Amino acid sequence: MRITQLCLWLLPTLLLLFNDAAEAQSIVKTLPGYPGPLPFKLETGYISVGEKDEIQLFYYFIESQRNPKEDPLVLWHTGRQDCKSFIGLTYDIGPLKFNVSEGLDGSLPTLYQNPYSWTKSSSFIFIDWPAGVGFSYSTVSGNYLSSDTKSAKDNYAFLRKWLLKHPTFITNRLYIAGDSYGGKMAVLVANEVSKGNEEGSQPQMFLQGLILGNPFSTTLNSTYSDRIPFSHCVALISDEYYEAAKNSCDGIYYNPDPNNLECIYALRVIEKCIRDINPAHILEPKCSSDSAQKWDEFRRDRMVMEDDSINNLYLPSLEENPCFMQSNAPSYVWANNPSVQEALNIRKGTIKKWGRCNSNYIFNQNVDSAIPYIELLSKQEYQALVYSGDHDMIVPHINTLNWIRNLDIALDDDWRPWSVDGQIAGYTERYKNKDFSITFATVKGGGHVAAAHYPKECLAMIERWFDLYPL
Repeated sequence: MRITQLCLWLLPTLLLLFNDAAEAQSIVKTLPGYPGPLPFKLETGYISVGEKDEIQLFYYFIESQRNPKEDPLVLWHTGRQDCKSFIGLTYDIGPLKFNVSEGLDGSLPTLYQNPYSWTKSSSFIFIDWPAGVGFSYSTVSGNYLSSDTKSAKDNYAFLRKWLLKHPTFITNRLYIAGDSYGGKMAVLVANEVSKGNEEGSQPQMFLQGLILGNPFSTTLNSTYSDRIPFSHCVALISDEYYEAAKNSCDGIYYNPDPNNLECIYALRVIEKCIRDINPAHILEPKCSSDSAQKWDEFRRDRMVMEDDSINNLYLPSLEENPCFMQSNAPSYVWANNPSVQEALNIRKGTIKKWGRCNSNYIFNQNVDSAIPYIELLSKQEYQALVYSGDHDMIVPHINTLNWIRNLDIALDDDWRPWSVDGQIAGYTERYKNKDFSITFATVKGGGHVAAAHYPKECLAMIERWFDLYPL
């Protein structure tokens, strides 16, 4: 009887273990452009998901450089839903950086080790999601349709299979993480993990919580409306302009009533004040299209029209300024190099051309807000770190702070500065509801990708939080 019960319990696990004909993974010891052997363990591979295993999700796995048997395991979702995990790996929190002055003439750029990589003390899985992004693909021609809910289920299925192929990490503390739109996806995936654990799905995951950086968590109306008070707080618009908008728009700054002419006029004046500000970091330059014309082949299509339309203020733009795109140019040259793709064990013929972001598929944003899912997770014994660069106008820190404060969670630690090397690195406060807690932190001077601007401070932040120390 006991043997029969054991077999029934193991059956789902065995089925997943043997259903891997289309999957593969390999250890990458050297990479073109990096001098010598890699000083960390890098694994790349594909995991098949979908009803018929038609979706092949590509990933990069970097084992913790400290104590991989005990350190946390993090599944990281990078930025917008059509942007590659490779950006998190090389421009954000990962162990490699490009020499940005190289590769601009088409020659292979070189890489160097990031001294402030989050992999110093944690293992990370960077996933290209959904199919059609990065090196992920579908075996069914033209099958590049996805949505918030479908991607969440696919990414959860990915994680289940990945852990079964890496059983030594099943008992590690697990965190689901992401920045920008990836923060929204992280919440949805964590919810899938939580449900799977409750339903007895195998393997049972040791989920501990969430890490969200400048996350898109609320409705578009809330996120983009908060740009107006943020712009006022940082002196981009005058008291008079802000009061005019407040008095005439009734707090609705996204898709306002077209018949409300006073509101339309107030927002048009504000739009003229901020349209030439780089929304990803208000202190960094925003180049004109003409000055960056030669970088067109390296840039994604513009999401915001260059005109006087008031709608510029409301479109969900994640446009990066062309000045910064020059530093991104090496990644296009490097990732499309045949020797690089061979080293990464990319399957030949599965993608036409690697690009930083790819809009050539249909993605349905069918989850308006991640807040209800956060409220569900708050009933569990999870922890959350939510951080914001305080110079980000894409998802202003006041937007993130507002939805946290609107949750039914009591303030546990008052607003205070946190420091690195004796200097204030930002401000933090903590909320707690029984065994669930949210630590909110600003990164002083940081933009939409805070760790790219202040890597040392952000590494200190995440290590303290992982080790349960106050920031």
